[in-house]
Amino acid sequence: MTITQLEIQLVAAVVAAACALPGVYLVLRGMAMMSDAISHSILPGIVVAFFLVENLNSPLLIVGAALTGLLTVVLVELLTDTRLVKEDAAIGIVFPALFSLGVILIARYAGDVHLDLDAVLLGELAFAPFNRLEIAGHDLGPQGLYAMGAVGLLNLGFILLFYKELKLATFDAALATTLGFAPVALHYALMALVSVTAVAAFDAVGAILVVALIVGPPASARLLTDRLGLTLVLSVVLGVACAISGYWLAHVLDASIAGSIATMVGGCFTACYLFAPTHGLVAQYLMRRERRWTFARKVLVIHLLQHEGLPEATRECRVDHLQEHLSWTASFARQVVAQAEDQALVRRGEGRLWLTPAGRALAQEAVVHT
Repeated sequence: MTITQLEIQLVAAVVAAACALPGVYLVLRGMAMMSDAISHSILPGIVVAFFLVENLNSPLLIVGAALTGLLTVVLVELLTDTRLVKEDAAIGIVFPALFSLGVILIARYAGDVHLDLDAVLLGELAFAPFNRLEIAGHDLGPQGLYAMGAVGLLNLGFILLFYKELKLATFDAALATTLGFAPVALHYALMALVSVTAVAAFDAVGAILVVALIVGPPASARLLTDRLGLTLVLSVVLGVACAISGYWLAHVLDASIAGSIATMVGGCFTACYLFAPTHGLVAQYLMRRERRWTFARKVLVIHLLQHEGLPEATRECRVDHLQEHLSWTASFARQVVAQAEDQALVRRGEGRLWLTPAGRALAQEAVVHT
């Protein structure tokens, strides 16, 4: 592995980690689409700041982008509050308008500037090692690594400092307001962090991958756990894993690095969506299936208990009679009885079913709680 390859992977990993932290709260609040809006609408803020300072390396570009990101949030919420349009429609109105405004400003007042749509949308991580940070003649590595590292530390510090307040505001904004935690101020502070993160990552990975890294790993982590702290950790781990594996996928296929990382993010989410231990589709199917069998076994033992000791018990407690009385198919009835026998809830004898002590206890408990 060359130094350049290592540096590209480090930049990608740091970008992924920095994006994942605020992304967790966007996903939990159901505001994932806001990351898409912010990542596109920051363009006019960058353009206006560049016109003022005429320096692409000026930190004022980040300030301008962050302010435009906040403007996006404010405009979306103002439109939503009118109740004339829904939030997704408001986002679809605001961010194309702001993004287009940025393109128009460039076309009108900076006609000699080449606007590469591939660079804006997809970025180019392969160029990250060429923008070096040099201090006193010493080469310290890619600028993007330090810029995103600083943003990541800023995000981490904010989350650690306001962890309890963010947790309360995320899951119960009304209670947070009652307790004086100012959820609105926390919301706008978080949106400012998302804006800063998006513009810092914009040059290296482009708008599309910013959205993928902000939303994808947190959404995957959310499927794996219900604990907020663990969700934050897993989102960072998954983001870094997708960034590194995406780089090597691009290396093998000779394809776009940003596109390959976004593909790995999508693959990771798909795997979690299908196979997450509790919230995955497979796990949900198995749990629904098990609940169905559990309910059927309870119905069986309740049926046997209701007829226990009665003259008609000999007829009602036969396996073939379950189809008639409980409207079960013959195959389903045989499977339920077999499961009940395996769990020592019933036993066969004299051509009928008998409750065991365990089965009788289960039936009585079920009747009491019905």
